[in-house]
Amino acid sequence: MRTVNGCILLLAAISITFAAVSGAYHLDMQQLLALILRQENVPVQEQIVFWQIRVPRILAALFLGAALAGAGTTYQGMFRNPLVSPDILGVSAGAGLGACAAILWGLSIVYIQLYAFCGGLMVVAGVWLITRRVTRHDPILTLVLVGIALGTLCGAGISLIKTLADPYTQLPSITFWLLGGCPP
Repeated sequence: MRTVNGCILLLAAISITFAAVSGAYHLDMQQLLALILRQENVPVQEQIVFWQIRVPRILAALFLGAALAGAGTTYQGMFRNPLVSPDILGVSAGAGLGACAAILWGLSIVYIQLYAFCGGLMVVAGVWLITRRVTRHDPILTLVLVGIALGTLCGAGISLIKTLADPYTQLPSITFWLLGGCPP
């Protein structure tokens, strides 16, 4: 067990280091160390890139990952299935549809996140409302089937938005968002 924990910590440190040095403005390991140790000879531009862009983005990704892990654990306990994921209730597809709609309408990043949250919430509410009406079958099975159906419907909506989006500005943003990118 000790070896597994050590490997996990090592992989986390490597991932954080990679996220800190890679990007449009490349930093090498020597520059990274100088930034972390707050040495005075570091150019202001590098300080801004590291402390105001990369560190907040890394922290946001860490907290988001922890929240997703907590949600996944909750799902696994609720469905008594270790292989369950947020796709089961259509949350991912609903959030993706909300974010895609906000990007298509040219809204700011705050609204994109808000629409993503509301999209996921609306799909879960829809799954819950439909499942409440169907009482003759196993409630967990009904929940899963309705979630998959609404998730598929949202996936079709995402495909429609992708065909309507401008291929040079909106489509790359939609694709980046759906692939899990943390926007600047």
